[in-house]
Amino acid sequence: MLRAFLEHRLRAAWQRRGALAWLLWPLSRLYGALAARQRGRYLSGARPVERLPVPVIVVGNVMAGGAGKTPTTLAVVAHLRARGWRPGIVSRGHGRRTGDCREVRPGSDAREVGDEPLLLRRRADVPVFVARQRAAAGRALLAAHPGTDVLVCDDGLQHLALARDVELVVFDARGSGNGWLLPAGPLREPWPRSIQSPRAPGPHPAELVLWTEAPPPGGSAAPHGFVATRQLAEHAVRADGDQVPLDELRGQPLTALAAIARPEAFFAMLRDAGLTLADTLALPDHYDFNSWPHSLDGRQILICTEKDAVKLWSRRPDALAVPLRLTVPPAFFAALDERLAARGYHPATAP
Repeated sequence: MLRAFLEHRLRAAWQRRGALAWLLWPLSRLYGALAARQRGRYLSGARPVERLPVPVIVVGNVMAGGAGKTPTTLAVVAHLRARGWRPGIVSRGHGRRTGDCREVRPGSDAREVGDEPLLLRRRADVPVFVARQRAAAGRALLAAHPGTDVLVCDDGLQHLALARDVELVVFDARGSGNGWLLPAGPLREPWPRSIQSPRAPGPHPAELVLWTEAPPPGGSAAPHGFVATRQLAEHAVRADGDQVPLDELRGQPLTALAAIARPEAFFAMLRDAGLTLADTLALPDHYDFNSWPHSLDGRQILICTEKDAVKLWSRRPDALAVPLRLTVPPAFFAALDERLAARGYHPATAP
């Protein structure tokens, strides 16, 4: 709980250049210098970059914490399948207690493969592999599923050891915050990017920007990005697959739980859906519920995100997970198709 509180305070400080941000600013300069040195090692060839035999699309963000990468990955995979591609997903699997390369299966333990990769495997129904090095995950996936003709990398925008063809940079309503690098600000790399400073060796990857929420007024992080809309599904899901319409939950006192980067955003969406939250529990991102010291009263109606549910259902199979739906404008997918085609990539089968 202390960690969640500190994360909340730090994220609030990242939205302006206040006293705490200024105090951390010298460290952000050091972070920027180290990141630039690391990037330079890849650009100079001092560190190897691996190119896989299929196109690679990286879905990531320049902001620390979640900005909607997982729903964006799901939307991209669904689009690729509709176009005739046979996609696979690779990820590091943040928060897992293992470090090997392995395939994620629908019945995998989230503690072994990571909560987001497990959610992606269940929702997208395509091959998913996790490894510390995304290139290793990609090689293993292609060996196990040779029909795969495009890889979508969940996160890994700053993982330059894997060559990529298209980068999808995701922002939420926070934009680029105060515009400073970690830890004085939320940025993992400078934004906007400098044209004179390529991020990766070889042909510069095509870049697309997607806002998963409405941009902040006057924001300058990505003025020409595409804007998606997100909303909760009209139902919640139990561990056994049973669906409960949200209409049936209105008027009942609910306990909402979220172990994501921005739990307050989830709570706000529940309230906007007309639900009554008697209690809210904000936990650190990728939290392991098996180590949670607090008991969960079985008489409570517990509601959570899909990402939390893949770990929470082992303790509370009655917990209700509310899916998040991201509606991406068709122009964004058209731009993605154009960038793949410009690099000579086309689906093997017609849609």
